[in-house]
Amino acid sequence: MEQTVKNIGWRVTVFAILVNLASGFIYAWSVWAAALIKELHFTKTEAMLPYTVGLFMLAVMMVPGGKLFDKYGPRVVATAGGILIIVGMIMTSMQTTIVGLVAWFGIVVGTGAGIPYGVTIPSSVQWFPPAKRGLVAGLVVAGLGLAASYAAPLAQAIINAVGVKQTFMIYGIVFGTLVILFGQFLALPPKGYIPPGTPEPVAGAGASGKKEFAPSEMARTPQFWAIWFMYCFGAIAGLMVIGHIAIIANVQAHIAWGFALVAILAVFNSGGRVIGGFLSDRIGRNKTLAIMFCIQAVNMLIFRNYTSMTSLTIGVCVTGIAYGALLAIFPALTYDYFGMKNSGTNYGLVFTAFGVAGVIGPLAAGKIVDATGTYNYAYIAAAVILVVAAVLVKFLKAPTTERLG
Repeated sequence: MEQTVKNIGWRVTVFAILVNLASGFIYAWSVWAAALIKELHFTKTEAMLPYTVGLFMLAVMMVPGGKLFDKYGPRVVATAGGILIIVGMIMTSMQTTIVGLVAWFGIVVGTGAGIPYGVTIPSSVQWFPPAKRGLVAGLVVAGLGLAASYAAPLAQAIINAVGVKQTFMIYGIVFGTLVILFGQFLALPPKGYIPPGTPEPVAGAGASGKKEFAPSEMARTPQFWAIWFMYCFGAIAGLMVIGHIAIIANVQAHIAWGFALVAILAVFNSGGRVIGGFLSDRIGRNKTLAIMFCIQAVNMLIFRNYTSMTSLTIGVCVTGIAYGALLAIFPALTYDYFGMKNSGTNYGLVFTAFGVAGVIGPLAAGKIVDATGTYNYAYIAAAVILVVAAVLVKFLKAPTTERLG
């Protein structure tokens, strides 16, 4: 029986990865943005608005998605997300204005991508002990990061053949359907299930050996706010580069085929999630976070000097690894500190930091380059806040229950 349960856990993990691979096509936005600038003559700032809103909605909708997950389970939520992706992308294909693109891609598709993502991580990690949470979370979120590696070149090929509008429709129908299909294989462990390898419970704690924090309790801890700001500050640089890399390649290196860099970044973004999760299980969440923040800060300080395909490739590889690691470490850190009972809602609240970063990073960078013709000041600002995040890590310790009252 024990072996059967273990097999179910890994099966759930595989399909959680597939759900994220399907819904993660939104990470290929910089290819669509370049096409919209060319075909509809949008400014760089305007072209980033649908993506920015989409990232924000992806993040904030994890909170209601997490509540639905905690109440109804993962299959219902994944199905709803897939339907919203299909409808949203079909309607996006009919839009010619920024307002329309923001409404249908940003709000509807962002919501459709966000709520399935919110169920994939807790569905998987609940089958495994704390010592494997970082790795499992890294594998699951790697699917979302890896998506752009196929979505970007495929989108470019379809755009070249039929135009950007038809590409939106094709992507919505295909990938929305896949989200629904793969989501049917997600499952939660039996009630009271304790994964093999879980430490013995301590007095006053749940089966996990840790206190199970309600969302309201979690929000009253300083640890929650420290984690929230670190997540936001750390994600800004990665999301800025992900959203703009096709344009950055054109501005800094006069490369017209920046979609290749989108795919490269996606591969290393995905790999960074696995590496970050694995390292955090081995050397600790805090130490791994500090390392990634510092690496990314240095990378941002020298990003202005990446003026060839070779140097840009190096830059996006480093960006992908350092940024991707955060997406594995922060869910594991949240579950370590606040428990698994309310995992969907709790991590949804933490993940709103990603949504704020999704607004600040791409949009601020777009405004800076429209005003100055260069990304230099955006890189410097990103480096500064990454240093702040690294400093915050040094003061982060597990919460105590005595302060809750």
